[in-house]
Amino acid sequence: MPLDREEYVEQAYLFRTLRERMQQSMATQDLLDAVRQEILATTMLPYAVDFMASELRLTGGFATAMARLPHYFTPFQSYVIAEAEKAEGQFDFRVGLEILQAEAEYRAKGASLQGIFLFQFEALCRNRLGYERGLDAVAADTIYDGNWREWIHFVRKELGLIDFADMIYARSEFFEKTQKPTGKPALFGEKEGRIAAANRRKDPLYLFSALQRHLGYPKVPEQRQEDVQRYLLPALQSRVERLEMRMSIMDEELRGGVNLAKYLKRD
Repeated sequence: MPLDREEYVEQAYLFRTLRERMQQSMATQDLLDAVRQEILATTMLPYAVDFMASELRLTGGFATAMARLPHYFTPFQSYVIAEAEKAEGQFDFRVGLEILQAEAEYRAKGASLQGIFLFQFEALCRNRLGYERGLDAVAADTIYDGNWREWIHFVRKELGLIDFADMIYARSEFFEKTQKPTGKPALFGEKEGRIAAANRRKDPLYLFSALQRHLGYPKVPEQRQEDVQRYLLPALQSRVERLEMRMSIMDEELRGGVNLAKYLKRD
């Protein structure tokens, strides 16, 4: 069931504030304690923040806490944060928070099912978050009924074999008006179907851009190359430098000799 509007407003505030204040080098625990005082006490979010803080002390992350609160945080939200918290991943945590902020703001404005799905799918696409587990998380959202879940699982199975724009077009009211009815309920309106038909056999990013221009769907935050370099952990960066040095030494060995002098630090 969808949450009340004020819950989404406060969720968006939480995600935005965490993202902005993390740049001030504050400890995440201190950030949560501070933001909790600012959140409306009439919402359920303060209790969720308390639970997140407890989980942070135990596991060092948020994703497990969010996954254990499925009545409040959606599986998609938990999945995005889990991907951002992967030590071996390249998906920036701040971009993950920005995605959740944008989605919460959209829901607070009265989002449509079509808009929410397309936002979530584009977030997976633009940030390379994985379609299989990502679409499973999308389908698990209780806002979708059986028809929607069946179609989302169909997309998960056939993506790459069938053009995504074709899949939207075939389940739209525009298709029902222009082609032989399939007998399955339309999930998208006439406008979505018309835009999808105009973007068949094209890059899906063109489809997303057209939907945003014509239907007001929110723009999806995406990973930026400078983010990866800027927030790369110093320890990881040092490890990469050592590996690069080893590769350079091995390359010189293959060429017939190693000049160790240039690898020694001079006083």
